[in-house]
Amino acid sequence: MGEMIKLIKIETPLGEMVAGATDEGICLLEFTDRRMLPTEYKDLTRLLKTTFEDGENRHLKFLKKQLNEYFDGKRKEFDIRLVTPGTEFQQAVWQELKSIPFGTTRSYQEQAIALNKPDSIRAVANANGMNRISIVIPCHRVIGSDGRLTGYGGGLKRKKWLLDHEKKYSGKAVDLSLF
Repeated sequence: MGEMIKLIKIETPLGEMVAGATDEGICLLEFTDRRMLPTEYKDLTRLLKTTFEDGENRHLKFLKKQLNEYFDGKRKEFDIRLVTPGTEFQQAVWQELKSIPFGTTRSYQEQAIALNKPDSIRAVANANGMNRISIVIPCHRVIGSDGRLTGYGGGLKRKKWLLDHEKKYSGKAVDLSLF
């Protein structure tokens, strides 16, 4: 059995989130009302061969600090160690998500093209949805090809809030009028 995943709750301007970390890094950051959260717990238990327990470690303390800085508009990039078990394709999608700059958006089609898999739009969208580390791995920055907000596990109102927040602190214009 692997090391235990420590769990804490974090209050944010968008509601309560749950964060999980092993001794290696952050493996979970989700809104507590996310419908897929029980599945994510089960997947992490299986993939990391461990269980969860309440508690904190250095990675969770660092995450709380960086999330507060993000919500205060003082942080545009996270530099936290992450543990992201998944398929090779999922890993590539999540890595590409981290390359989308703060305050900008990209379509699912643009994500697929960036991965050199232009016909894999649905697979890219599915892998985005399997991301277990919200905000830090910024799946909220991916929108529909028509500019509409689509597909965010935390809900479209939260996605819009996050994009508006980043727009406010980046100085870049993001057109969210189609929401």
